[in-house]
Amino acid sequence: MAKQIEDLEKKAAQSTTAVNGMIGIRRGELLKSLGVLVGHAVRQPKPLAKNVVNYGKELTKIVKGTSELAPERRDRRFMDPTWRFNPIYKRGLQSWLAMRQGFEGWIEDSGISDADKARSRFVLDILVDSFAPTNTLLGNPAAMKRLYESGGLSVVKGIKNAYADLTTNGGMPSMVDKSKFEVGKNLATAEGSVVFKNEMLEIIQYKPTTDKVHEIPLVIIPPQINKFYANDLSDHNSVIKYFRAQGYQMFAVSWRNPQRQHSHWGLENYVQSLIEGTDAVMKITKAKKFNVSGACSGGATLSLFLSELAARGDTRVNAYTLMVCVLDPKKSDSDIGLFASEAGIEAARKMSRRKGILPGEELSKVFAWMRPNDLIWNYVVNNYLLGEDPPAFDILYWNADTTNLPAQLHSDYLDMFADKRFVPGSGVQFMDHEINLKNVKIDGFMLAGVTDHITPWRASYRNIALFGGDVDFVLASSGHIQSLLTAPGNPKAKFFTNKKIEDTCEEWIEGAEENAGSWWPYWDKWLAERSGEFKNAPRKLGNKSFPPLCKAPGEYVFT
Repeated sequence: MAKQIEDLEKKAAQSTTAVNGMIGIRRGELLKSLGVLVGHAVRQPKPLAKNVVNYGKELTKIVKGTSELAPERRDRRFMDPTWRFNPIYKRGLQSWLAMRQGFEGWIEDSGISDADKARSRFVLDILVDSFAPTNTLLGNPAAMKRLYESGGLSVVKGIKNAYADLTTNGGMPSMVDKSKFEVGKNLATAEGSVVFKNEMLEIIQYKPTTDKVHEIPLVIIPPQINKFYANDLSDHNSVIKYFRAQGYQMFAVSWRNPQRQHSHWGLENYVQSLIEGTDAVMKITKAKKFNVSGACSGGATLSLFLSELAARGDTRVNAYTLMVCVLDPKKSDSDIGLFASEAGIEAARKMSRRKGILPGEELSKVFAWMRPNDLIWNYVVNNYLLGEDPPAFDILYWNADTTNLPAQLHSDYLDMFADKRFVPGSGVQFMDHEINLKNVKIDGFMLAGVTDHITPWRASYRNIALFGGDVDFVLASSGHIQSLLTAPGNPKAKFFTNKKIEDTCEEWIEGAEENAGSWWPYWDKWLAERSGEFKNAPRKLGNKSFPPLCKAPGEYVFT
């Protein structure tokens, strides 16, 4: 089992690095690390000389046709048989691989610190991958075939696509054909109404699809860095539609997309808004308690919400679910802390304070450069070299529907890297109370993803020790977003469970059981046991005090 998990993790690591998107990638810090690498080579040239000699030897083998260098079998860039059978293309590929191998060897033998190695490897990976032969027209056999087959029209279309991206997409290659989707038409179509609204959020109540519903409702808290409708994409992967069909009273928070005038909004404001919004949920459903779910940065907000309620002696939350979220980040979590230096944090904080917001487009670019082969060069080839339109994929459309972060919220998230606020005894004050998740003694359900490069599952496992109640931990076999949206019916889906919470994630996974299919039914069973008895479904949404204001998906989703 542990070996299988390790293989999945390696697969994820091939195309990503766990740089934190909210801090960003500081050019000065990257150049500094490269400077350290070069400076060390000047003072101690043997490692560089050794790898230059090895590079020369490999080039000689390539020219003679005796080199055994080959791309990894799963590298989709080199699946075309031309790379194996055409001697010119094969030698070009091997020359590029030799260059990459030489850089990797130089960094490994350099003697610089592990942190500088990782930063140097990050920037050199970007540079080397940008020189991959597949990223050029002549160097890409598939693009050359398409040029011939289309009589040159593929190049014309590619130029048009590139111009459109330069003028309307911030110079980044488009990942999705946005013309195929419209929120409220073929995305976010679950029937419901906004039943509460303040300046920060809307609460959407969804119409039940069963005659009977659980008496305890479920409230979904999305991340502030994305639109809420990841929970209600298409019919086949809508969390909201699936759990409505299982008899749950479903409510979702839709955050307003902040602008410069909202720069002062911080985590305390967001938690206070949640308290106001869930007051309305309880009055509408006449329930004294509700269950709540939060993912990613929404999970951090949820954790502060739970801590504050516990400090007040407020027992409104019956059980919570925390998904793909890391509350206690450490530098040992792969490369996640490498760019979380004090200088990097302060530079990121000053940037957003100057603008009043952290623009969603900039955050999106940072995340794209975390996985450049998948999120940049893949679309350069598809859109520009092959002259194809980008795919029509609902998750990619949602991902491109960016939101801003207020400067204060951005600053609050950055503080989480430094103040260890969720660790017992941190002493950090929040809304006039010390943060202490040990006082949260209700049941919890936690989900992580094996190949999640944003919130590594081993770091997510540490969340268990922060809380005071019983926790059920589940590990999905997918990445950050895919883990959440693994609906029943996916033949490749699987997840791992172990009712015994061990001291370490390694011990937990050793005793874990592999389960075929989606984890949604497993969560459904867990929720059902904590959602009370069944009662008649409400005939109308809202009530006299909180009447429906507008139809789902609301108004804030379009801001």
